[in-house]
Amino acid sequence: MNEIEVFRNKVEQFIEAHGMTPTQFGKEYARDPLFVFQLRRGREPRTGTRQKILHALEGERAA
Repeated sequence: MNEIEVFRNKVEQFIEAHGMTPTQFGKEYARDPLFVFQLRRGREPRTGTRQKILHALEGERAA
């Protein structure tokens, strides 16, 4: 599994665990309501974007 697939899985798990819609997640964490839909279709976000989102998710899990 490559880095993008691992990231995609973490996003999907977070969405499911928090009962969010893909649009809600995209708006809140990527400032892009289509982010998850595009990720599912093969979008490869930049490393900095992935790190920023993962950092935010870790903060949510810790809270």
